[in-house]
Amino acid sequence: MTARNIIPLALLGSTALALVMPTATHAAGFVEDAKVTLGLRNYYFNRNYLNGTDPLIRGERQGQAEGWTQSFILDARSGYTQGTVGFGLDVLGLYSVKLDGNRGAANTQLMPIHDDGQAADDFGRTAVAAKAKISKTELKVGEWFAVLPILRADDGRSLPQTFQGAQLTSGEIDGLTLYGGQFWKNSQRHDASREDMTFNGVDGDDFNFGGGEYRFNGNSTMVGVWHARLEDVYKQSFVQLTHSQPVGDWVLGANLGYFNGKDEGAAKAGDLDNKVYQGALSAKRGNNTFQVTYQRLSGDTKFLRIDGASGGSLVNDGFLSAFDSPEERSWQVRHD
Repeated sequence: MTARNIIPLALLGSTALALVMPTATHAAGFVEDAKVTLGLRNYYFNRNYLNGTDPLIRGERQGQAEGWTQSFILDARSGYTQGTVGFGLDVLGLYSVKLDGNRGAANTQLMPIHDDGQAADDFGRTAVAAKAKISKTELKVGEWFAVLPILRADDGRSLPQTFQGAQLTSGEIDGLTLYGGQFWKNSQRHDASREDMTFNGVDGDDFNFGGGEYRFNGNSTMVGVWHARLEDVYKQSFVQLTHSQPVGDWVLGANLGYFNGKDEGAAKAGDLDNKVYQGALSAKRGNNTFQVTYQRLSGDTKFLRIDGASGGSLVNDGFLSAFDSPEERSWQVRHD
């Protein structure tokens, strides 16, 4: 059983804004368009293992995984300085304190675990990203909470995962947004260090990606095409089609997607072969959404994603499972 409570609070004081306030006289947009929020996340996690499925931790059966933390997530995003090229800065301050949980916390992924099997008393990190914008094109370099169809940071525990790299986003053509970039390191959700990205525990080189999304029909329809490579480990392509259609008081929606992944370069993780076919149909009225989904994997390999990253691009990804094992098929009937 899992539970969490997230309480976002807007910080409007000048003290918080001072984190990202420059001294240049042309920085009006930098300050005026700044947004600062503080999230307080109190998180209790309890997992009971049944029928001997509990793991061995330092030679002992764990029995259950349990932990309780209080986290603070400061998200400060500046606007852009005035001028042909605007400059800005984003700062993400992350800190989590253990309220309860020691040896039984080894598999909660709420906190880092020391060599003696004990959970850390606290941990955190600061992610800083510089950004520059000209017209409708933005360059971002540093570390942040990246959310892309082919690389989604995980935010399912005390603190979110972050990635370190560079990304170029361009919207110069109406309806078309282009993406490209490279990530070098990541900090997983229960780790304060910055490590190389891995797949199945195998270190890869840089993670390169490019993609485009085209929206038309009054933004009701979107076609997306993406390609990514974890150098010397895997390559992956993704094609997506989404559409929403008002019908009276209802809004009908569709989300169709196809992933195709293979080993790449030196193939450090061995021969890889994965395909995902998926679709979701939804009907929304007011605050109620009804949804039917189907997801099918084929090939000899599980869904290809960076270790620790979210499987949120899969239509059947859930809090407990992404249903992304080799040859796995899953369907879902859901009401929100």
